[in-house]
Amino acid sequence: MTIRVFIACSLDGFIAGPNDELDWLEGPDGAEDTFTPFFKEIGAMLMGRRTYDVLGSFEGAWPYGDTPIIVATNRPLQTAKPSVQGYQGTIGELVAKAKTISEGRDVYLDGGNLIRQALDAGLVDEITVTLIPIVLGDGIPLFSGTKEIHRLELCSHRALGGDMVELVYQPTRVDS
Repeated sequence: MTIRVFIACSLDGFIAGPNDELDWLEGPDGAEDTFTPFFKEIGAMLMGRRTYDVLGSFEGAWPYGDTPIIVATNRPLQTAKPSVQGYQGTIGELVAKAKTISEGRDVYLDGGNLIRQALDAGLVDEITVTLIPIVLGDGIPLFSGTKEIHRLELCSHRALGGDMVELVYQPTRVDS
């Protein structure tokens, strides 16, 4: 079981616009769908509250089906989705809960703040970043705010079409 980050970002390192805009993530025409095959390997998600609130405000079908989702929150969730539950705790406790409900499959970690916390705690096994060919100039940064320097080892890279590039990294464990 792997704790995986799968996220897109602008060339200037933002995962959302300054007002949580995500419309630019559609990507250019001709881009390969990498999310569908990735998500087939996921047994549970651990999602930040801000991410959940933004995604929950979109019209249309819930994109994660009945996959169990833990939302890290200190406030009650207003949801009718039976697959979504709110929990509070340390990042270690939240990841452990996600592992338990994933039934041995991989855990998908989503949300900038949670990603940074898990990276700082040494809990991330794999980071897949898809670079979208756009410069936003401002927004929600992907890694800004980590408490430590993190070295990453490039495992693979590939062009996805539409001038997008997918980079897959594993954190390098450094002895202090």
